[in-house]
Amino acid sequence: MTEVDTTKQQSHDDAHDVKITPFVAFKYVASICLLVFSIVIVVALIFTGNTRVSKETNPWVALVVMALAVVWLSMIEGQQASLVGLPPVDPDLYKDTHPITYKNAALAFKGDNLDRYLMGRQFMVLLVVFVINQCGNPLDPTVDVLGLPDGVKLVFLDIGLGMIVFTCILGQLTTQVNASHCMIDFINNYFALFTLYTAMAVEFSGVMHSSYLIQNILSVVSGKPIQSNEEPKSGFTFIFFWGRVLMSLAILGFCLAVTLSALFNGQTQMAVKYPNVPNGVSVFLFFFFMAIVGMLEGMQIAFFAVAKLPAEERGNSFFGKKTCDLLFKGNGENLPGFMIGRQLTVVFSFFLVASITGLNITPGEGENIFGVSDGAQAFLNYGFQGAVITTILASITWQLAASAFPMAFLNNPVTYILLCIALFLEWTGLCAGAWVLARVMKKVTKIQYDEVYVGTPEERIENGRADKEYGDDVGHLAGGGFVGHAYDVGHLAGGGFVGHACGSHDALDGPIRSKDALEAQFAATSSKDALDQA
Repeated sequence: MTEVDTTKQQSHDDAHDVKITPFVAFKYVASICLLVFSIVIVVALIFTGNTRVSKETNPWVALVVMALAVVWLSMIEGQQASLVGLPPVDPDLYKDTHPITYKNAALAFKGDNLDRYLMGRQFMVLLVVFVINQCGNPLDPTVDVLGLPDGVKLVFLDIGLGMIVFTCILGQLTTQVNASHCMIDFINNYFALFTLYTAMAVEFSGVMHSSYLIQNILSVVSGKPIQSNEEPKSGFTFIFFWGRVLMSLAILGFCLAVTLSALFNGQTQMAVKYPNVPNGVSVFLFFFFMAIVGMLEGMQIAFFAVAKLPAEERGNSFFGKKTCDLLFKGNGENLPGFMIGRQLTVVFSFFLVASITGLNITPGEGENIFGVSDGAQAFLNYGFQGAVITTILASITWQLAASAFPMAFLNNPVTYILLCIALFLEWTGLCAGAWVLARVMKKVTKIQYDEVYVGTPEERIENGRADKEYGDDVGHLAGGGFVGHAYDVGHLAGGGFVGHACGSHDALDGPIRSKDALEAQFAATSSKDALDQA
């Protein structure tokens, strides 16, 4: 690397660096210590044989499966940041230097494939989190682990803070932080390409296709068109699509029937871990935490939808105005803070739903639900039907609703309450260690910031390679229900904070500026330079 390259790289690093104050340093150290303790206590729990996977196989299998699940989750989360952020950038800028990234882009940005990827990816996230839960969630909260007090076990194992911390830091935030700034390098590998194909295959299977029916219903109700980059379906394609919608509705109905029947009959892990909790309360908690997930999923869509609006048009009620005042305070610094706190809350809810939907029926004793085979009952005991329900009803549906009615979410008092909770969780620094690990990961893997390869948005305008239009989707439904699609990267899609332009130095400072604003800034700078030279 030449001296010029080194100086340029240092300037990029400086632009992205976070100012380290004593309080920030304390949060970093405390978060890393919390992460280490969480890993130790969860691994110790696994080797007591007190989790479903370790009990039914052996602790080493549970440990390996959980580790692989966390690694794959990190790719799923990071890849999303790359694929949602790169569409406006001319692929010829990285075609030769990053051929696998180009392959990812060529597949993901064709037609409506990005929406299909996001749909499949959403289910993959839930499925992987449910797997982690089955590997590391205690079956019996009273079993001794490292001689720890009951209060510590309650917080870190029973409530699940241990799994929440290491899942958020290792499986989500670390790679999201890097991929948000290093989109091009992050997916320049076959692991990313494999993950993309897997997500596309999941969507193609049709398991989630009932979401498209909900999308169409909301489009009719709201009067907002569904955006698509493909021709309307006809002939066999039309029949095959709606056939999968019907199949998905049948699968969703079966999953709901299994879960509710087991909850009302006390045949879930809730009845084992908390025998004093009435079955009716378990049903309420199931729908309550589904609603929490749904609100948080919808809020991210609504927040980035209104971020494009003038300040005077954001919120027309008491709580709507309070929400906007808090969210867009200063330069919008609370927007990324919300996304981090939201991540913690959503993962916490995911783990609780996974625990609630896991069945406790021993196959072969004549109590199989709906008389299914012993093999089917053993599979249902893992609670993966909860992943189907949560993905469709607690995630995608609420995202669709928020993209159709963003102001309704904004003016909801529950939105303001959840925003305050999310910001408080971020302020505590529980996951602050993700920024430390992200820096370590960047050094070890030698990935570079995007501007090293394609320049900043302003530099691309200067070089005549300006990004495609960011678009304005307020008033439209993006295909698949995710507002962060190929022509609108100013929103979040499926849980990752990627609302910025590729190569932007202020990626975590708030919503991106429009292309017009970038061009105006470039024009003003050029005029000033010309005057200075004159």
